[in-house]
Amino acid sequence: MRLARMIAVLAGAALPLAACGSGASSGGDTTLTITANAISGGKNAATADWTKNWLIPKFEEAQKAKGKTVHVLFQPNGVDDEKYKTKVALDLKSRTGADVIDLDGIWVGEFAQAGYIKPLAATAGPEAEQWDGWGQIPQAVQGLGIFDGKKYGVPQGTDGRVLFLNKTLFAKAGLPADWQPKSWQEIIDAGNALKKAGVQVPIQIDAGTAMGEATSMQGALPLLAGAGTEIYSGGKWTGASQGLKDVLGFYRQIYTTGLGDPRLQQEAKGRDKSFEEFAEGKVGILAEGDYFWRAVVEPKLGVAPMPDRDKAVGYALIPAERPGAGVRGQDYVSMSGGAVRVLNPYSKNPKLAWELLSFMHSAEATKQGLAGEARITSRTDVNEEVLKDDPMLSFVSEKVLPITSYRPPLAVYPQVSVALQEATAAVVAGRTVDEAAAAYQQKIQSLVGPANVAQ
Repeated sequence: MRLARMIAVLAGAALPLAACGSGASSGGDTTLTITANAISGGKNAATADWTKNWLIPKFEEAQKAKGKTVHVLFQPNGVDDEKYKTKVALDLKSRTGADVIDLDGIWVGEFAQAGYIKPLAATAGPEAEQWDGWGQIPQAVQGLGIFDGKKYGVPQGTDGRVLFLNKTLFAKAGLPADWQPKSWQEIIDAGNALKKAGVQVPIQIDAGTAMGEATSMQGALPLLAGAGTEIYSGGKWTGASQGLKDVLGFYRQIYTTGLGDPRLQQEAKGRDKSFEEFAEGKVGILAEGDYFWRAVVEPKLGVAPMPDRDKAVGYALIPAERPGAGVRGQDYVSMSGGAVRVLNPYSKNPKLAWELLSFMHSAEATKQGLAGEARITSRTDVNEEVLKDDPMLSFVSEKVLPITSYRPPLAVYPQVSVALQEATAAVVAGRTVDEAAAAYQQKIQSLVGPANVAQ
C-alpha cells in the first residue's frame, strides 16, 4: 500500500502524534527525542534497553562535559512494522515527531519522495557529510541510507547473501570443501555432481510465491545482480530484459532437471523445510543470508541446529553469470537489508540531533548495542573486533558487504517483488522462460505504467 494511502486509511487509528521533541525548556535545557519500533520486554527489547540504559546516559554525560544540559527521551513502540511506519509518517507529515527516527532501509525512498525526510546534510549542515564515521562504513553499505545519490540515513546493522554448502556431501561428490564457483554454470556443474552422488536436493534456491520475499532476496535479486541487471535503475523498473530471462532460465534449469525440488517451492513452509533438510544432510547447496548461520544451524540455539556446523557447513560468494558480468562489472554479487536512522527535518535543534545520531553510530555505541552478540554492524572497525572469532560472519563483513546491493526503497517495490516471485514460480512449474517473462512484463507495466519499464 502506498504511503499516502496508508496514512489516509490509518489516520483515525489510535496512533497518537508526538510533538517534535527538540526544544528549550524554561530553564534553558534542551530536550531531544529518539523513536524506534522497540520496547523493553517486547519487540526489539535489546535496542530499547541499550537506548535507555547506555546510550541516553552516555550522551547526556558527554554533553554535560561540553557545558550543555541536554535531556534525551526515548519513545518506545512495540507494534507491527506497518503500524510503526504509519505512525512515523503521520508525525512527519504534521511536522512533529522524534528528532532521531529508526526506519527500515526499504522505506527511505518512499519517505524521501513524500517529502517527509531530507538528506542529512540539508537538515544538519556540512557536519553530516564530514563525519569521520563514514570512513568506517563501506560505500556499498552506505547505500542502505542513500536515495537518488543523497545520504538520508546512517545504516545500522546489515546482512549478506551467500551460497552455503554441506562439506560432507561435497566430499561424497568429489567436490572441494573450499568450493568457490566463478559462474552460474559452475553451480550447475556442482549440482550435477551432487545429483550423481545421490544427494536428495543438490541445489536449493528459493522460488515461487509461497517463499514470499525470501524468493526475491535469497534468489531472484542476487541472480539479477549477477546478470548485470538491477530491478530498478535510472528511474525505470526492469521488465522482460535479457538479464531477467537469464535468471528465469537458470531457475528452470535447476527445477526441471532434478537439481532442485520444485515441490519444496510450493509448500507453505517450504523455506523452513529447506532449513531442516539442509541440517539433516539432504541439501548440497543453499542460497541464504547470514541469518541461516547465526540463527538456523547455530549448534545450540538454532531453529535447525547442527552440532557440527563449524566443520560441516561451508560458504561461498554468489558468482555473476560469468566473470565480470555482474552489476558494476563485478565477479561476485550479493543483496543486503537492514535499518537506518534518520533526522527529523523539523527538529528545532537539528545540529544537536545530528550530534546524537552520530554518537549513536560511534564505534563505542555500536559495540555496546550488540550486547555481547556477534552480529554484523555497518562499521568495519567494530566488525573486525566483534566478529574475529566467527569466520563466517567475518567473511560476510569483509568479502560480501563491499560488493552488495539493496532493494529499491520505493512504495511499489513489494508488488514488483511479488511479480518476480510469480515469474520464478511459473518456470519452476514448467512454463517456458519467454512465457514467464512476458507475463512478468505485463504485470510490471500494469503496476508502474509502460513508460516506467525498461527492457
